[in-house]
Amino acid sequence: MPKKSQANKVKVTLVKSIIGTKQTHRACVRGLGLRRLNHSVELEDTPAVRGMINKVYYLLKCEG
Repeated sequence: MPKKSQANKVKVTLVKSIIGTKQTHRACVRGLGLRRLNHSVELEDTPAVRGMINKVYYLLKCEG
């Protein structure tokens, strides 16, 4: 099997608390797989993931 390239990945880190945010924004953060402050995940760079990131951009730090 060929190895997956790293070019289509995005690293997302939760840098601000979800306390006091809208319920739909909390759901987006959980949907991205982020559980606690300073938790990072690497996700596929798809339109669906980009939309979730754009919705809660003020809580996140994105790389790559």
